[in-house]
Amino acid sequence: MAHYTTADQIDLTAVASRYGLTGVSIAPLSGGAANSSFRLGSEQGEYVLTSLDNHDEQSATALAAHTRAPTSEVVPTTDGALIASTGGRLLVLKKWIAGGVQQPLPLALLTDAGDLLARLHALAPNAESLVGVPVGARRLSPEHLAAISGFADQEFAQWLTSGLGRIRDAEADTHRSPCLIHGDLFDDNLIVRDDGGLSVLDWETISVDDPLLDLGMAAVGLAQDEAGILATDRLHALLEGYEKSRPLTSADRALLPFEIEHAALIIAFHRYYRHNVRFPNPDRATYHRAMVRFTESVARRV
Repeated sequence: MAHYTTADQIDLTAVASRYGLTGVSIAPLSGGAANSSFRLGSEQGEYVLTSLDNHDEQSATALAAHTRAPTSEVVPTTDGALIASTGGRLLVLKKWIAGGVQQPLPLALLTDAGDLLARLHALAPNAESLVGVPVGARRLSPEHLAAISGFADQEFAQWLTSGLGRIRDAEADTHRSPCLIHGDLFDDNLIVRDDGGLSVLDWETISVDDPLLDLGMAAVGLAQDEAGILATDRLHALLEGYEKSRPLTSADRALLPFEIEHAALIIAFHRYYRHNVRFPNPDRATYHRAMVRFTESVARRV
């Protein structure tokens, strides 16, 4: 099992000193698969404090810089650093966004989510604060692909291999200009602000890649129904918002089902790999199967 930082492990005195805060209090936040986040109260305002448990100093600093570029919410320390090291932990502080997560994201907000994703894809990936953004990092790496043949669940391994082969063939003769992608636009990474707008959280999977893959990932994250299969009304709302500023070509639309499937395959791999290989967890050992069911619905509904 993976272990993450808890609120009682945070040195509040050191945090207050690094950020020039007074009257500091801390409370845990739910959600977040990669790091540990907390609501930090102070006389200066409300913040989110995240312990970057899976990072070294170099990658933590890069993540903080990349987060600041799309969202402008990272708060620097008193000496201008984007991360603080206290008690052997690397911390990043962000401004609190008044609002909350709504799961599932209401249908009425899916056009806004699509529009937000399109505006993200329009950002210049070579901006100064985005130097060092990885390329293609949301895709399965050669090491990931090599691990599939060793999975204990060989039926699942064969399903992955077959699906990834179909995607590889479908992508062979296509090309779109790469752009900045979020890579994980699920409802638990979207805050519905008190003013009704949307803000994006969790830039762990930021990358430069094909925007259609990111749109496919958003379809997996936001366009499922209660049974865990693709809901066409939700997908159409997401696409309607996206195409307000970034219309899809006929070739894009033809490839979209494959990229939705590609996204589901990536998620299925990581769920299996995490809960059955790296950190075996009997309670989540079959968590990946939801993506198998979801993928089966894509060809019938797109």
